[in-house]
Amino acid sequence: QILSRLKEKNISNILAMRGDMPQEGIPIKSDYTYAQDLIRHLKKAGDFCIAAACYPEGHLECESLTLDRQHLKEKVNSGVDFLITQLFFSNHLFYRFREELAAWGIQIPVLAGIMPILSRGQLAHLAKLCRVSIPPRLEKIITRFENDPQSLRAAGIDFALEQILDLKASGVDGIHLFTLNRPEVAREIFAALAN
Repeated sequence: QILSRLKEKNISNILAMRGDMPQEGIPIKSDYTYAQDLIRHLKKAGDFCIAAACYPEGHLECESLTLDRQHLKEKVNSGVDFLITQLFFSNHLFYRFREELAAWGIQIPVLAGIMPILSRGQLAHLAKLCRVSIPPRLEKIITRFENDPQSLRAAGIDFALEQILDLKASGVDGIHLFTLNRPEVAREIFAALAN
């Protein structure tokens, strides 16, 4: 019934993700153990354009990069139209990831997930939630400005802008900004890119 309501409202683009698992002790009922289960259901239910998540450094719950790539190949084969990466802070990891996808025969567009770091707490939270490496240069920026929130915010946005410009110069398929419900951050980045 949800899918028919989406069709009625002319919604045809869906980001299919399992999402974060609930905290311990919270029971869950799920018809979709993995994102690819949901993707298969969506493809059978209608003509949706489906995006899915991918992980340049591997999914936190996956025991190896090889197994992660195998699962990604299965997910793509279930009907994904394009991928959006989890955030990363080193573009070379994204470029290596694109090469790996090509070697696995994955040839759909891949959007690069970029998140401007605005506080040390935000970074610590991310490190706990997902597998993402912090380059020394970013760590130095955060250490330098951790007691100056305005300067840290500006430096975090500048770091993200540098990533985006480098990615654009390298022919990235697109950029996905993770702003954590802070639309003003996206507006600042778009304004800077327009100049």
